[in-house]
Amino acid sequence: MAGVRRPRERRRRGAAESLGSVVLGFESIVVFLGGLTVYGLGALPEDVADWWGVVAGAVLAVAMIVTSGLLRHRWGILLGWLLQVVLALGVFLVPALGIVALVFGGMYAYATIKGAALDRRNAALAADESNGD
Repeated sequence: MAGVRRPRERRRRGAAESLGSVVLGFESIVVFLGGLTVYGLGALPEDVADWWGVVAGAVLAVAMIVTSGLLRHRWGILLGWLLQVVLALGVFLVPALGIVALVFGGMYAYATIKGAALDRRNAALAADESNGD
């Protein structure tokens, strides 16, 4: 039939991409709240307006959400690691952000490392099945 479109097939997402997206999504909420904490505590130097804490938290949170959509690429995972480092640098403003950086950094490490291992295993199993073994 002319003009009838078949629905587009969804792209299969790997475990590293799926798990990393979940971690970055939840982390973005906590990072935004961390920016509010920096603002509320007045943790920035006196020559910097306090509202920059909110702006920095919001920008970092949006960057994490955008990065969660880019994890299909190798550079997307590296960008996620860079964002983990930026969050860890927040410990110089509010020491409690170190706990957040450790917890979410550990979860991101698990998601990307274990997820990649699962993806390799699934690819090997699929290759075995296609060879008739």
